[in-house]
Amino acid sequence: MQPDWLQLARQQSASLVAHRRLLHQHPELSFQEYRTAEYIRSVLRELEIPFRTVLETGTIATIGEMPPCVALRCDIDALPIQEQTGLPFASVHEGIMHACGHDMHTAMLLGAAALLKAHQERLPGTVLLIFQPGEEQLPGGAVQILQQNALAPMLPQMVFGQHVYPEAPVGTVALADGTIFASTDELYWHLRAAGGHAAQPHRSGDPIVAAAELVMHLQTLVSRRRDPLQPAVLSVTAIHGGEATNIIPARVELKGTLRSFAQEWRQWALEQIQQATRAIAQLHGVEAELEVRSGYPPLVNHAQPTALVRSVAQSLLGKHSVLPFAPVMWAEDFAYYSQRFPAAFWMLGVRPPELPTMPGLHHPSFAPSEDALPIGAALLAAVAWTALEWLQNSGSG
Repeated sequence: MQPDWLQLARQQSASLVAHRRLLHQHPELSFQEYRTAEYIRSVLRELEIPFRTVLETGTIATIGEMPPCVALRCDIDALPIQEQTGLPFASVHEGIMHACGHDMHTAMLLGAAALLKAHQERLPGTVLLIFQPGEEQLPGGAVQILQQNALAPMLPQMVFGQHVYPEAPVGTVALADGTIFASTDELYWHLRAAGGHAAQPHRSGDPIVAAAELVMHLQTLVSRRRDPLQPAVLSVTAIHGGEATNIIPARVELKGTLRSFAQEWRQWALEQIQQATRAIAQLHGVEAELEVRSGYPPLVNHAQPTALVRSVAQSLLGKHSVLPFAPVMWAEDFAYYSQRFPAAFWMLGVRPPELPTMPGLHHPSFAPSEDALPIGAALLAAVAWTALEWLQNSGSG
């Protein structure tokens, strides 16, 4: 019999809230999470959980010594957003906020660590706790952890992660197997011409006209050159160029993002964007360069780990508290773990039940309910324990 994870987690609600509020008040941007990392490590020392450092601000802790092995992952970085929640523990750092809930994620994994450590003598295997930096900034922390083989020597046979979800109320979980998040690529265009007098456009190429045609042409890539049953998004999100009404500028800069569920179409689309950029620039007598910063792959939930999470969540919260999750065009670098290992990623309801809606992820007023903290900690602990039992019983350990 497993411990009553939810009851035990609720008994440590005060410490979970304390973790979350301290982290929320002192957010740090991607790969700059030094204070956050030291706080995480101080809690692990108190719990007497061994750990090692990765990527300077990342931490990998280990509970147990014998196979099988599973991993629980959280992300620890914040966003460049000015907080507008009015909370008494709001960010003290100008222009930086935990607007994606990574403070909640970290607090819940610390809670799960305490739960699992307290029952380590009965733990049917080993649990790796991955406190990962840099989820919000390419190339992301996950791929670098894997490239460095930082999870060795005992590689996990399953990896699990959870994300706060403001569209569902506290006490619920949303999940689905298959592809749930998209790939993401950042696009940066640089258009250049001689520039000159607006009354003499024939004497120089016009990067504004070229940029305008490029933006309009790119819309057809999704609307007319993609299977309509295949999810994809191409958005141009920034245009910068020009200063006066009578001057044709010498430079125009554009930014955008490409997102897709299909890797093959993703690569084809990037090639088409490059070709269109060159052709339209030549047509208008300007020079153009497209910089592509390749981002995360699609996040795919594997069938067996997802079924395991669903079963645990139903047992912990009740059958009707487990909701289907409709795939979205968000991106998450947890996708790199699911490329390498059997994995599942679920969404944890954090909307106060009395509210029909709340500000969403990446919003300056995002304020998830702290009542979700013990639920998330209990889920992480229960999923890890159940996965280890399943691996043992299936002979995979």
